[in-house]
Amino acid sequence: MIAKRPRIGLRPPRLTRRGRPPLRRLLPDLALGAIAALGLAPFGIWAATPLALAVLIWRLARSRSGPAFWRAFAAGLGWFALAMFWIAEPFLVEPEIYGWMAPFAVILMAAGGALFWAIPTAIATRIASGWRGRAVAIAAALALSDWLRGWIFTGFPWAQIGQVWVDTPVAQLAAWSGALGLSALTLTMAALPAFMWRPNRAALLPGAAAAILILGAGWATGLSRLAAPLPADRDLVLRIVQPNATQALKWDPEWSQVFFDRLLDLSAAPGRRDLVIWPETAVNFLLEDATPVLPAMSQAAGAPLVMGIQRRDGARWLNSLAVIGTGGTEGQIYDKFHLVPFGEYIPWGDALARIGITAFAAQQGNGYSAGPGPQVMGIDGIPDFQPLICYEAIFPQHLRGLPERPVWLLQITNDAWFGKVSGPYQHLAQARLRAIETGLPLVRSANTGVSAVIDARGRVRDSLPLNEAGAMDAALPGALPETAWLRMGNTPLVLALMAIIGLTAIRRRFSRG
Repeated sequence: MIAKRPRIGLRPPRLTRRGRPPLRRLLPDLALGAIAALGLAPFGIWAATPLALAVLIWRLARSRSGPAFWRAFAAGLGWFALAMFWIAEPFLVEPEIYGWMAPFAVILMAAGGALFWAIPTAIATRIASGWRGRAVAIAAALALSDWLRGWIFTGFPWAQIGQVWVDTPVAQLAAWSGALGLSALTLTMAALPAFMWRPNRAALLPGAAAAILILGAGWATGLSRLAAPLPADRDLVLRIVQPNATQALKWDPEWSQVFFDRLLDLSAAPGRRDLVIWPETAVNFLLEDATPVLPAMSQAAGAPLVMGIQRRDGARWLNSLAVIGTGGTEGQIYDKFHLVPFGEYIPWGDALARIGITAFAAQQGNGYSAGPGPQVMGIDGIPDFQPLICYEAIFPQHLRGLPERPVWLLQITNDAWFGKVSGPYQHLAQARLRAIETGLPLVRSANTGVSAVIDARGRVRDSLPLNEAGAMDAALPGALPETAWLRMGNTPLVLALMAIIGLTAIRRRFSRG
């Protein structure tokens, strides 16, 4: 008589049936996506992201392409709903007009982002062979999706998976791999337990141990980079002004005067300043109409002034950064070129304006026109800098390919649109990644905050709290040598991810043969 053999360890996962699983079976995936999003600002629970994604990839790898699509869609819905709930804030500036749109905006944004998880997952599960192969293909496809989201349909790389590491030493790896590399690293760690699964009691230990080793190596590399000395600060004092003009009152004629006086008073406070910086759309008048008040602005600044202001060029309206020299002379101008869809422009805007649909942020005309592109600006006595207006700082590709390398990055922004909970902090986190990727310090003046001076390794040197008026005087941190990412960009990593997906497809073809 043969004794019954004991069951040991975990059984290999079985593939679920084709088609959409019942909604109740998608609730765990929805929860996993939301838990993973806790790694993003302002929560910063970074460990939640690889752990939740590891469980999710295990579940996705068990599924065929149909169920995998819906599981990934549910997870993406959880991720983007928690990460992007601030998208309702612009609709609540005038709630009596637009408030009813707020829940639809959150749902549509989350659903649109979820498709960037669902479609690559379905493709990966279809072309890969075996559930271990599917785990690898899914991880590579989701990393590629983070890259794709940065440029398709004008791009929106907000809430990329790799952004969860910004407060840890691991973020320093972005100097070599960019923010995309941080996404790929996270997904690699998450896929290893499934990929290295073994049919015994220690089934998950090899993959978990490998993931911990990778994390430890990345952490140690980051600590080493952070410990290295930075170049000396420039002998230059920047005065960053934060007027705290709330969006609901910003364009009110009476309050506009209050905010303008506040800008002047904060700029004129005693102390050395070599450059004064005002935020995006700091004033409610056009540059063409500013001539009578430019001398007063210059006198209050006591130094060259850089400010955000709207301007008109013929029939075009532009969101601009202007330099005002001593004596109130008008200097160089930079026009924002990467505009926010539906916020700063609307396709066929003039036609849609006839039925009352206009861009949210544009206070003149039906929307803004785009400027010519990235540029480097110079002011006498000030090192050359690359200006970024608000949304432009979330696109790393705009920092490469310039004819000359700037010495620092300057972001002016109006984060009052983003609310008070998560949006401004996520925007700041992305600015910090731009500093790491380029090896350049980044200075940001935000209307309601968070204004900050960020060194070339992404650390916040000085800052002004959210929703407080104030000004800070800070030295300009030194710049590091050109980083590997700045030289090569995302191309090597994108090609590697494509190669991984291609190899899983080839493996399936040969296994079938």
